[in-house]
Amino acid sequence: MNTLRNKVQLIGRLGQEPEIITFKDGNKMAKFSMATDDSYKDREGNRVERSYWHNIVIKGGLVNVVENYLNKGQEIAVEGKITNRSYNTKEGEKKYVTEILVNELLMLGGKN
Repeated sequence: MNTLRNKVQLIGRLGQEPEIITFKDGNKMAKFSMATDDSYKDREGNRVERSYWHNIVIKGGLVNVVENYLNKGQEIAVEGKITNRSYNTKEGEKKYVTEILVNELLMLGGKN
């Protein structure tokens, strides 16, 4: 059951062009938002569609795939774990961020 702890799988579309961050040691990290869609019927029987936005973080060798092949609007599947972090703004306000740290990525659909 340990393999099921903190595991998330999502299929959705990139909401923006990936941001590639290069560190002093040469390692890279990719960040982008991803939208997943859901639909349901309301009390009157009308179909309601809703998008959920996720912050995606990719490290390691998968960054090369993101950098060379992914673009805004492209459909992908990711698997990873949910992480949380916080930081303080310049004004001293504490902000919290929830991100998906990806360990597997699959490109779906045709070329964009």
